[in-house]
Amino acid sequence: MSKTPSQQDNEILPFFEGLKKFKRFRLLEPSVGVLGFFFVTVCVICCFFYLDYRAAAKGFLFSTQSERFMWFRFGGPGEDRRVEFLTEQGDGCDVFDGGWEWDESYPLYQSKNCSFMDGGFRCSENGRPDIFYTKWRWQPKYCNLPRFNATMMLERLRNKRLAFVGDSIGRNQWESLLCMLSSVIPNKNSIYEVNGSPITKHKGFLVFKFKDFNCTVEYYRAPFLVLQSRPPAGALRKIRTTLKLDQMDWSSIKWGDADVLVFNTGHWWNYEKTVRGGCYFQLGNEVKMDMKVEDAYHRSIETVVDYIHTKINPNKTQVFFRTYAPVHFRGGSWKTGGTCHMETLPELGSSLVPPDNWSQFKTVMDVLSARTNRSEVLKLDLLNVTEMSSRRKDGHSSRYYLPDLAPLHRQDCSHWCLPGVPDAWNELLYALFLKHADARPSNSSSRTES
Repeated sequence: MSKTPSQQDNEILPFFEGLKKFKRFRLLEPSVGVLGFFFVTVCVICCFFYLDYRAAAKGFLFSTQSERFMWFRFGGPGEDRRVEFLTEQGDGCDVFDGGWEWDESYPLYQSKNCSFMDGGFRCSENGRPDIFYTKWRWQPKYCNLPRFNATMMLERLRNKRLAFVGDSIGRNQWESLLCMLSSVIPNKNSIYEVNGSPITKHKGFLVFKFKDFNCTVEYYRAPFLVLQSRPPAGALRKIRTTLKLDQMDWSSIKWGDADVLVFNTGHWWNYEKTVRGGCYFQLGNEVKMDMKVEDAYHRSIETVVDYIHTKINPNKTQVFFRTYAPVHFRGGSWKTGGTCHMETLPELGSSLVPPDNWSQFKTVMDVLSARTNRSEVLKLDLLNVTEMSSRRKDGHSSRYYLPDLAPLHRQDCSHWCLPGVPDAWNELLYALFLKHADARPSNSSSRTES
């Protein structure tokens, strides 16, 4: 039975009314509601990636454990192909070739629980809001480092002396090791400075004794490693001091027979801290008025290596030379308002460290290469932290080296927060220390309990 025109109109009418209502939504026209919804959605996604950046970071060569961000992973050997560094299979592993991995089990200690730390390194206690910088672990590409075991290291140091010799970055590392070792000592009063001196920035030296193990962990301030002294008689008035490039620092008489030595230098080898301040370079009795800082630094490293080869007994003393730890000032230098306080993550790609930082590293390598080319056996282990530290622009004290926030133009992008990057240097020191100790006969020399 056919429908009448009036019946058809009645059926079509609801369709057009529905179409009119649908058009009122104006889906293709911008509106505050649509834009707001879009903005909120983008914010939620960005927050998701920010809050879960740890998983993303794990994919950037730092780790192979992330499931959610597996597509970020760049080549490299998997964990199942890595050998253990302390085993025979790990003998050829370059522990300095690797990347930073996020590790929830870090840090190894808390600054508030360590009384053997200068206030300038207590970034968290001084107000730094993030703790991301404490969560990164150094992972070599082709082997696994041993987990740091403070008790084992103290046992290996029993009746021995470990001494750091160098500048304030060396003190940074020394205090890191004090905190790492003291974390397993219940009675903190059994750890003390033998002369009663406090932890502070001052000239001279500090010797902390772990009474239960009859061992000492020492620091000697020698920013140039070679001797800084008065100018020779008859020198020009503008010469206030000289660096005797062919003589070791006076403190060598105190640390020369230590069982473990860790040298570092570099941060004071610049024009501002030498020639501009009236400190010139001396060889023998002659002041080299025209000698460049770079050439003087090269000559000083030769003196250090000569000293190690001629004065240090390799059967007793294990020697490490830690390479230059880069600074990360942006927009200026330490004296012209350079900053680093906005950095919260490591470099995921290549380092942005200025070229002059690498010149320090190259000088050391040139001196050591010249020795090996002459078929000399190097009597030291290189603690090569330059490249690994160059990626850690996030790890510096920045504005958090004072109890009150430091001014924007007075930031410290040279020293490192603790816990932080120097702990990784000490983990490498620990691994190489154990490797060396296991590779040679036990040393019978020990000190009398005192």
